[in-house]
Amino acid sequence: MRIAIFSDNFYPELSGISDSIILTGKELAKRGHFIHYFVPRYSAENFKIIGLPICEPNLPERIQITRFSAISYPGPTRQARAVIPTGLRWLFVKKFRPDIMHTHHIFGVGLEALIAAKILRKPLIGTNHTPLSEFWEYSLIKKDWFKTFALKYNAWYYNHCQFVSSPAQTIFDREMIPLGFKTTHGVVSNPLDLETFHPLADRKNLLKKKFGFSGFTILYAGRLAAEKRIDLIMKSVARIIKKVPSMTFAVIGKGPMENELKNLAAALNIQHLVKFMGFVEDVGIFAEIYNASDVFAIMSPAETQSLVAMQAMACGLPVIGARAWGLEEYLKKAGGLLVEPGDDKSLSEYILFLYKNPATRKKIGETGRKFVNGFSAAAIADIWEEIYENTIKSYNKKNEA
Repeated sequence: MRIAIFSDNFYPELSGISDSIILTGKELAKRGHFIHYFVPRYSAENFKIIGLPICEPNLPERIQITRFSAISYPGPTRQARAVIPTGLRWLFVKKFRPDIMHTHHIFGVGLEALIAAKILRKPLIGTNHTPLSEFWEYSLIKKDWFKTFALKYNAWYYNHCQFVSSPAQTIFDREMIPLGFKTTHGVVSNPLDLETFHPLADRKNLLKKKFGFSGFTILYAGRLAAEKRIDLIMKSVARIIKKVPSMTFAVIGKGPMENELKNLAAALNIQHLVKFMGFVEDVGIFAEIYNASDVFAIMSPAETQSLVAMQAMACGLPVIGARAWGLEEYLKKAGGLLVEPGDDKSLSEYILFLYKNPATRKKIGETGRKFVNGFSAAAIADIWEEIYENTIKSYNKKNEA
């Protein structure tokens, strides 16, 4: 198959969406399919923010990338790019001769996908990764009428697809179906690199020394942005520090909240416990950091799955997360621990409980590890191959009638 993939988030932007579509694309290319990403062009500053050289990611020969001109906008990553639709970029898509098209966003590049699908008469698959209402307080226009418009537009856009997926059922139930969404849909999880992310239990103490972790270690990984609520984890650490004699809070990632978080650590008098590790490009090192830690915490109320939480489970870590959207769906099934969004007191109680009960930590970690085994890149690629093939057949049959 020749598969065109459209996304407003791509390398080098810090985004689980980017990571997941690249990993899926690699697996599909390995099976003989041709993949073409249509994505924004990023600036030198976008690469500089996370310390990456200005170059394309290392991808197999069967994968191509076309980048559309884009402008910066104040998104949560400080790297966000907006492609202004022209209605003419279907000409680039036509050269690729796709059998099927897959859109991951509803604006910018997503609109180019919709136009191209109509003109070229190709089936369009959609994936909704984002609970729009959770990001509302961070938007430029905070009017209720605009929120309603955006949610209705979201449903309208995906109704033009032949099939729509999301990592979380909650997206369909709470934000799409009530606003008029009617297209055939289903849950498809994002893939995990289980060859890289797996337990290294026998090396935990050596890895703690390697990364300078003192004793019991709580880990957060991901974008350092307001909606991730990393401040709640810091407040929980400050609350229990006297009860845990040796402790580290390790933070992997970059983002606009980094300086504010460093200032908060100082204000809470825990700056000596917090280790900001920056962006970790080497996935092998990333996996080692998971394995050097004892608990993974994520209090973001806006996740449809959270790849970093799934990677933590793959490495055998117990995960504590906010009871919201996809995190609630996945942690319930994985045996993780859930706290109400914003409740740093309950978070601190769970962290202390896991500190005092290493056997429970191990049991929760093992349960989570078994759960995420079904999300390998190969398993998810199997699902997409079947969806693509069935959609192409159904679309062609309908248009031949």
